[in-house]
Amino acid sequence: MAKLTLADLKKLREAQTAAFNARNTENKDVQVIVGMGTCGIAAGAKAAFDAFVEELGKAGLPNVAVRQTGCMGLCHSEPTVEVAVPGMPGVVYGNVDPETARKIVNQHIVRKLLVNDHIFDKPAADIVRT
Repeated sequence: MAKLTLADLKKLREAQTAAFNARNTENKDVQVIVGMGTCGIAAGAKAAFDAFVEELGKAGLPNVAVRQTGCMGLCHSEPTVEVAVPGMPGVVYGNVDPETARKIVNQHIVRKLLVNDHIFDKPAADIVRT
């Protein structure tokens, strides 16, 4: 392994700081929540998560937090991603690969248009029994 220079270390710090800031929810009104249960990870959720972080960085959207959660109960449509944008209904997207993640950022988050071909529903709170 090659030795790291001071410039290399600065680049690494900037990349890690950007990744940390993307996960920080403080003062962020838009939430992207990626299902990272076992089934989600096996289906490619990590690649989708990374694509969200990268595309949001390119778009320069400081008000968006990317987080992970466990199983969302939609194993048949993994990787699943929940997107919450103020003024829009909460949406769960399924079968989210990196290309779809970029589409969600540019269409749903930036332009406020749903990505209809990847919307999956979750049970309404009034019909779930505990």
